[in-house]
Parts: sequence; structure tokens; C-alpha cells
Amino acid sequence: MSTPDLTTAPQAIDPTFENVWDEIVWRGLVHVSTDQEALRALLAGDPITYYCGFDPTAPSLHLGHLVQLLLLRRLQLAGHRPLGLVGGSTGLIGDPRPTAERTLNTRETVAEWVDRLRGQVERYLSFEGDNAARMVNNLDWTAPLSAIDFLREIGKHYRVGTMLKKDAVAARLNSDAGISYTEFSYQILQGLDFLELYRQYDCRLQTGGSDQWGNLTSGTDLIHRVEGVSVHAIGTPLITNSDGTKFGKSEGNAIWIDAELTSPYAFYQFWLSTADADVIERLKVFTFLTRAEIEEYAELVATEPFRRAAQKRLALEVVATVHGIEATAAVIAASEALFGQGDLTALDPATLRSALDELPHATVAPGTPVVDALVATGLVSSLSEARRAIAQGGVSLDGERVADDTATVQGTLPGGVSVLRRGKKTLAGVFLS
Repeated sequence: MSTPDLTTAPQAIDPTFENVWDEIVWRGLVHVSTDQEALRALLAGDPITYYCGFDPTAPSLHLGHLVQLLLLRRLQLAGHRPLGLVGGSTGLIGDPRPTAERTLNTRETVAEWVDRLRGQVERYLSFEGDNAARMVNNLDWTAPLSAIDFLREIGKHYRVGTMLKKDAVAARLNSDAGISYTEFSYQILQGLDFLELYRQYDCRLQTGGSDQWGNLTSGTDLIHRVEGVSVHAIGTPLITNSDGTKFGKSEGNAIWIDAELTSPYAFYQFWLSTADADVIERLKVFTFLTRAEIEEYAELVATEPFRRAAQKRLALEVVATVHGIEATAAVIAASEALFGQGDLTALDPATLRSALDELPHATVAPGTPVVDALVATGLVSSLSEARRAIAQGGVSLDGERVADDTATVQGTLPGGVSVLRRGKKTLAGVFLS
């Protein structure tokens, strides 16, 4: 198998599976669920309506949400009808975290984030055809509801003993922080969402992370009590790395799907750095590659891991899905050029700058000696070390070897920046003031 070009896998259901349920199980997307045989039959039958909710507790969705977005898309490709819910009301409350109370955001902030998240969710769904997606906001049915009506019509169906057993609530009750009535009530609001969507759209399935299982079953239980019917829920696994570290973080920071918060270049590098032990599972969850294609990459990981073919394909597919093929082409070109396999002068200025932001970097005045820039960027610890490195032929500036220590930095690359290299792989960016 050759290194992939910029042709990505089509978004489609793998026809080698008898049922979309079988495919999502093979991809490892079902950690917990309601009755599996009933779900398999439901997804194999006539189109159903299903939903996933996203709370605006930040200005962007992150990689954990990407699992849900792609699951929504897979089920839609199988013919089912998705509802993308952005929680204008639940975002004002906040799902209980295991350790401490959330800081409540202002109504204005939540409304702004609702719009941002709505736009992000819409990019992953199709709004055309017989199974066109629909976006909903739970503020539409909770805002008109009085406290008395909420308690009489919804609250009466909940038992406090059952609510106390939910994992997130139990964790908080056993912590020093305790839990407020506000966050304690969150599971009722999410249950109300499922009930309302069942009544309005005959919604039969909710998906979410397995850490949300208590909230997911809040809805299935409420519908069973109020309407006397059985609906379903799927809890996807929380993605973790094989070494036990948390997936979706880079140097302690969340990986966002908003290009302004995590640049496409940083996003690409995150996927490219996936460990061999994790890359096949990532291909299953985050790409539309077929089972046969993924099995080929598994063989390559086993026999030729040094080629990192699976990581390159993973990075290509996910970045193209999230940021588009043009941005993907730009970051691949930047990545290759920075490491000596392309033309630095041909790069897109914005992409080059975002790539240099991920490297050690410094801002200097035009005409600054290279020896000073080497120290400023941290590539060397002293001027004498900088001069020795240059004398040994181990320093390059903007792709050209630095011949002597009188050379200066001029910012000749697109966007008025420069790239310093010491040795083969140690790079730094230089911005001109």
C-alpha cells in the first residue's frame, strides 16, 4: 500500500456488514446500551429518528464530541434521521462534573456559544433528502415551562433514591464540594429533552458518552413511565490511550475542532503522533475507512511500523473531515517542508505561522545575527555554542546552510518569518518585530 495522497475515504457505511449496528460494534462505539438485540433490529428496520445533545459549556466542541458527531453521521448514512441538539437550557446549568461545581456562564455567553456549536454540528450532517437532519435547542421547550409545571409534570416521575445513585451525583456527594440542587436537577432536564423529542419527532434513540449513562437512562426511564413505551440509548466508550493517559489532550490542553482554538497544523500533528498501539482503534472510530482498508493498515503497523502509514492516513482523514481538504493539503505541505521534504517559500503564510507557533520560537528585530536568534529560540544555550554549531555546518536558516556566524535573520519566508534548524530535526521559528 503506497503512502496515501489527498484522496480521502468516502463517507459511507461499509457494505460488508449486515447492519449498521454490527459496524458500530466492530468500530468499538458501543460501550453500554439498552437491549442490544432490540437495538440491532431497530437499526435494521425502517428509518428512525435519533439524537445527541451538545451543551455550550465552551465556545467549541472537542475531540470527545467528535466521536458523537461521527456516530450521528454513520447512523444517518444508514438511512436514519438525526436530530442535533444544542443545549441552550442545559448549558445554563451544566452537567455535574465529578469533582467540583461548574461556574455558571451568563445567558449572553451561552447564547453565543449555542450559535457557535450549532454551526459546528451542522457541518457533520446532511440537511437534504428523506432523512435530512434537523437542529433543535432545548431552550425552546424549557423556557416557557414554569417551575410549578416542571415539578408537577416532570419532577413527580423521579425518585430521589435513584437520582442519588447516578455516578456523577454519587461522586460529588462523596466529595468535599458536595452538589447543588441546580446540578442535581440536570438529569431531569436531560430526561425532559428525550421525552420532548419523542413527542415531537417520535425520537427513539439517544447517543452519548458512557460517562453520561445516568443522564441517558434518565430519558429512557421517563419516557417509559410517562408514555409506556421503550426507547433506547447507546453510550460510547471514553477514548483512552494504551499507556493510560487521557486521549484528546496535548500538553494538558484540550484539542478543539475550532481552527481558531487548535490550529489545523497542531490538529494534524496530534493525530500524526498517535502511538502504534492506538492507531488502528483510532482509524475505526474517527475515519470512514472500510474494515478491509483498516485491516491492511493493521498489517503495515505490524510489519513496517517505521513508515507510520497508518498514522499518516489517520491524520489525513480526520483533518480533512474537520477542516476540509484545502486546509489539510496546506498543513501536510508545511509539515513536509519544515522537515526538509518541500519548499518553505511556497507555503501558505497563515499555515506556516501557525506551524511555527507549535515550535520553540522567538521574536527578534530584522537583521538580528543568527547566533543571537539561536540563543533566543533555545536551540543553543550560549553564543559560543551557537558559533560552534555554525562552524560545524549544523545550522540552516530558511532551508539554506548558514556558512558563517555573521549571517543575519531577515524573515524571507512567506509572512515575514524565518525557520532555524540545528541538526536534522531540531527546529525553531523566528518572528520579526
